[in-house]
Amino acid sequence: MIEYRVAVMLHNWSLLPEEQLNPSISRQVIHGETMTVARIRLRKGAVVPLHHHVSEQISMIERGRLRFVVGGEEQILSAGETLTIPPHAPHLVEALEDSLATDLFSPPREDWIRGDDAYLRGQK
Repeated sequence: MIEYRVAVMLHNWSLLPEEQLNPSISRQVIHGETMTVARIRLRKGAVVPLHHHVSEQISMIERGRLRFVVGGEEQILSAGETLTIPPHAPHLVEALEDSLATDLFSPPREDWIRGDDAYLRGQK
């Protein structure tokens, strides 16, 4: 029998710092070896501009309502609903209500790790 030693990391959302990206959007982020997990808070009217990335994305809506436009197709998601966005698919998000979403990305969001996410920081 082979023994494996693993480094388990425990995270508590209530203790993680929340980064204010602009007046309408903030996030908490955990980067793992093969994925990024983020909790995103969006105030009503917030817009994540059209963008794309190499990561597959799964967005789970915890609270509120969000309008996603993925590859030109619109989807309205409410609390309890989940959307999968393929790698490289152009997409944008608009908050129809104050909302909280948990997003999973694989591979990790290297642009966020580098701080190369200006598209999220310009909204007033």
